[in-house]
Amino acid sequence: MRTIRCAVIGVGRLGIFHAKNAATRVKGAEIVAVVATREESAKRAAVELGIARWSIDPQEIFDDPSIDAVIIVTPTKTHAELISQAARSKKHIFVDKPVTETLEEADKVIKEVANNGVICQVGFMRRFDPAYVRAKKRIEHGDIGEPLYFKGVSRDPGSPPESYIKTSGGIFLDLNIHEYDIARYLMEDEVESVQSFGDVLVHPFMEKYGDVDQSITVLKFKNGATASIEGSRNSTFGYDIRGEVVGTEGSIQIGSLQYHNNIILKNNRSYHDNVPDFLTKFEDAFVAELEHFIDCIQNNKKPIVDEVDGKKSLEVAVAATESFKIKEKVFL
Repeated sequence: MRTIRCAVIGVGRLGIFHAKNAATRVKGAEIVAVVATREESAKRAAVELGIARWSIDPQEIFDDPSIDAVIIVTPTKTHAELISQAARSKKHIFVDKPVTETLEEADKVIKEVANNGVICQVGFMRRFDPAYVRAKKRIEHGDIGEPLYFKGVSRDPGSPPESYIKTSGGIFLDLNIHEYDIARYLMEDEVESVQSFGDVLVHPFMEKYGDVDQSITVLKFKNGATASIEGSRNSTFGYDIRGEVVGTEGSIQIGSLQYHNNIILKNNRSYHDNVPDFLTKFEDAFVAELEHFIDCIQNNKKPIVDEVDGKKSLEVAVAATESFKIKEKVFL
C-alpha cells in the first residue's frame, strides 16, 4: 500500500501532536512539510519533527502535486478557506473540529469536497476512543435495547487563556460540540430541538465575550429520545469525560476519571490518579482517527465522520448557542 505524503497546517500544541502521531505511530503516513503563520513557529516545528520543509504560505503546499493530504489544525475561522483550497488542489483533508465556523461555510465546503472527489474527515476523536467504540458496538448489537437517553459530561481542568476564549466561538461550539457529535453517533438519530443554559461562575473575563464556564444542553432527537450534556471549564480535579446511554433493556456507562488502573490504600483512605488533560485521555483515539484517515485514502473509503457529519454537529452547536442567547428552545 502506498505511503500517503501529508502536510500539517497549524503547528500549535494539537498540530504538533497530530504531526508526531502521523510521523511515528500511523502506518502508511509520512509528514513531509509543516505550515505556520509565523516563520519561527514553522522552523521550530520542522526541526522538532526532523523534516526539512516548512512554509508560512499554505498555497505552496496546495500547489505541490507530490503532497497527497493535509492535516488542518488552525483557528476555526480559517477552516472554510483552507478546506476549499485543499479540495480544489485535490488534496485529501483531515480537519480539526468544528468543520467550519458557520453553517453557510459548511455548505460551501461540502460542495467543494464533493465536486473535487477528495476525502474529508473531521477530528471528532471520541468516535475512535476504545470505550466509545465498544459502546457503539454494544448498542448496534442490541445489548441495551433501543437507546432512550444519553448523558454526556465534558469537564475541562480550568479555562483556556483569554486569548483563546475570545476566538473560540464559545463553550457550545468549542467544547460541547464533541458531545453533540458522539450523542448523534451513539443514539443513531438526528437532533430535532435544542435548549441550552449557562453562566459564568468562576472566570469573570468570559462575560465580555458572551461565553460561559458552566453549561447544560438538553437535546431531543427526532425519534423522541433525549440527551443532557454538561460542559464545564471548572474541573479542578482533572479532565473528566464520561457518558452513558440508557436503553429499553439496560444501560452502558462510558469512560472514567481514573487515569492509572491502581487504587492506593493509605492512612484510612483510598485514592487514585485522575486523567490530567485531553491529550492523555484520548491519546489512543488521536492515533486511531489518523489511522482511519490514511486507510480511507488508501482504499478510497468514506470516513465514519466526514464533512456532512461535521455540518450536522455544527448545526446542533449553533442552535445551542442561539438557545442560550435567546433563552428559548431552538428547533433545527
